Amino acid sequence: MLRIATIAAAALIGAAVCAWAADEKEKECNGSTYDIVTCQKGNLALLEKRLAKAYAKALAMTDNAKQRKQLEIAQSQWLKFRDANCDYYELADGTIARIRGGICMLDLTRTRAKELEEAVEP
Repeated sequence: MLRIATIAAAALIGAAVCAWAADEKEKECNGSTYDIVTCQKGNLALLEKRLAKAYAKALAMTDNAKQRKQLEIAQSQWLKFRDANCDYYELADGTIARIRGGICMLDLTRTRAKELEEAVEP
């Protein structure tokens, strides 16, 4: 019975991810540095939602307690890596540094969301 509830919850989360993809899309960022950074922040917010949904779905689909704990550890460590890695770019000199840091955050977050989405596909 728990397995059926887990599958049903995962299906609902999967539908939400598909709805996200249809309703909210990343925007192309251009203009001044301020405009690009602002746009990147909006895109990152969308990707963070996508990542959170994919992570929740992966957790919901994991019945094995050890595997679930490992996913929790991996996600926590991945977030620390992403933030530290992308902060490296933002600490450089010049206005382009913030844009490069934003690109790093977007690319890594998009890739991790896709990885988690694909990990639970039947």
